Amino acid sequence: MTALHECRQSSATTGFSAPAKRFHFTQLALAIGTALAATLAATSSLAEPTGPTQTQVYFGAVHVHTSYSFDAFTNGTLASPADAYRWAQGEAIAGGGGGPDLKIGAPLDFYAVSDHAEWMGVFKLMEDPDSPMSQHPLAPRITSEDPQVAMGAFGEVLQGFSEGKHDPTLDNPDINHNVWLDIVKTADAYNRPGEFTTFPAFEWTSNPQTRNLHRVVLFQDSDGVPQTALSSQESSDPEHLWQWMDKQREAGATLLAIPHNANASDGLMFSLQTFDGEPLTADYAARRQRNEPLYEITQIKGTSETHPELSPNDEFASFELWDYLLSTEGARPEHRRGSYARQALLDGIALDGQGKGNPFAYGFIGDSDTHNAAATHEEYNYSGKFAVENSPRQRLHGLPGQPEAQTQAIREFSSGGLAAVWAEANTREAIFGAMQRRETYGTTGPRIKLRFFGGWAFSTADATRPDFADIGYRKGQPMGSTLQGAPAEGDAPSFLVWAARDPASGNLDRVQVIKGWVDAKGRQHEKIHNIAWSGERKLDARGQLPPVGDTVDAAKGDYSNSIGSPQLSAYWQDPDFDPAERAFYYVRVLEIPTPRWSTRDAASLGEAVPDNLPTSIQERAFSSPIWYTP
Repeated sequence: MTALHECRQSSATTGFSAPAKRFHFTQLALAIGTALAATLAATSSLAEPTGPTQTQVYFGAVHVHTSYSFDAFTNGTLASPADAYRWAQGEAIAGGGGGPDLKIGAPLDFYAVSDHAEWMGVFKLMEDPDSPMSQHPLAPRITSEDPQVAMGAFGEVLQGFSEGKHDPTLDNPDINHNVWLDIVKTADAYNRPGEFTTFPAFEWTSNPQTRNLHRVVLFQDSDGVPQTALSSQESSDPEHLWQWMDKQREAGATLLAIPHNANASDGLMFSLQTFDGEPLTADYAARRQRNEPLYEITQIKGTSETHPELSPNDEFASFELWDYLLSTEGARPEHRRGSYARQALLDGIALDGQGKGNPFAYGFIGDSDTHNAAATHEEYNYSGKFAVENSPRQRLHGLPGQPEAQTQAIREFSSGGLAAVWAEANTREAIFGAMQRRETYGTTGPRIKLRFFGGWAFSTADATRPDFADIGYRKGQPMGSTLQGAPAEGDAPSFLVWAARDPASGNLDRVQVIKGWVDAKGRQHEKIHNIAWSGERKLDARGQLPPVGDTVDAAKGDYSNSIGSPQLSAYWQDPDFDPAERAFYYVRVLEIPTPRWSTRDAASLGEAVPDNLPTSIQERAFSSPIWYTP
């Protein structure tokens, strides 16, 4: 089923859908006094629109930890980087934690192991009697068979790290060098251009006072990679990382950084001051843009698109909020601003209007943050973040003696997301290039397909043309781009959107355009536009759409695809456009409700879903924005 609508009237947004082989026509009064017909075509096919310049969508993950990461090892992970790449290609690997083997439902297109640079491989060496690290005072506890003992030792190290305390024995550059080169060589060994793409990567894990400033650092290939991965123990300041990255480029490397979990940063990730408390400048914005084109908007530790306190009029703002700092005591953040992507986009265009550049011009991806080698993003196939969570009972009830706060934080973990990339080929160069130009989007796990184009010359009929993608590229710009200057007085940007469900997941509920803008007085605004949806629902006077329904059977941990649409498409034109105002637009696609992983786990145990967890969730996809600059 495909929904299509043109909207330039003064109300919020409108749209409609119809069963296959039915067509509806409506006459709209346009703001410029013209009338155009909006046509609706529908199809039951999931065939993707084609075109001679079409890119392909590739799904993968680049935020993946193995036993080389200190926190993964102390939580029972045995898997190596080679195991991670085998899993991503469809092979079964040992899951650990007394649970089953891990196997993905469908192989991924690209993957990157990105173990922590901090103490890279050090804890794993403590179990090797031939390694000097086995003699470290922490070794007996780190390698203990009692998970609580091992995690207690890890917690002490993490707390000391957050407080700026360093153990020079653990911070061994020789070990970092050897393990890092092994990670790079393993990525090269599993890379198969055109079939399966891998990248050398590591995580820079700045964690000042348990506030998350983490970044995945991704290299296009092994040409020019450094001899060691940069640890945040040298400095917790992201500007230190960017300076290091610029030096790597001078040495021949091609790389970028992807920040994540701003929701756990307590306002630091997208702060309006530097790490040292100085005002942001145009130079700062340029360095941040150069090094960080993407933001990981969703992963196991929650979704950080927005928060109800920041977006009180967004009925879907409370999705999978993981509201914790990175402490072992379950501490909560206090600051919302600076912690969520939509507010960062607004602050970015506001700063740009002040002549300070836009430090937050981020495209979006989803990812995992698995610490068990397997990015188990599939809600029906979730195996936990750590090896010790590799069973339904452990995920819902925790380990013996585990504090309730930790158990609850684990229950609130999401299943993880996926990075989606529109690229010309499944190769390192093509996928990395798409990331640099931000032609990417993130999903909360399902392989939803999503195209989004903006321009000045689209027509209503373009949304249902078989050469949709070719028209999008020829007449406009894809997600991640910037539109500059309206070509004619009174004109407004128009957008084409096409989305199709993951055949292994729920039908689609709706497609929304989220607009943010800054007016002439510097005030920030946001508005949610429903532009396409399934069924015969109608918008109310406020532009709100009735819920699609909910077929989830909690007792069985199942649902029915008897509601929703397999695909939706739309043409939309901004009814409130002001050519003098900076703005951004991004698309959010929602599925119908499906069972959360915790609901499936409870059903497998014959238990009721815990009272403090949702029974169903609406999985979704977030496109990279398209910006408008006067």
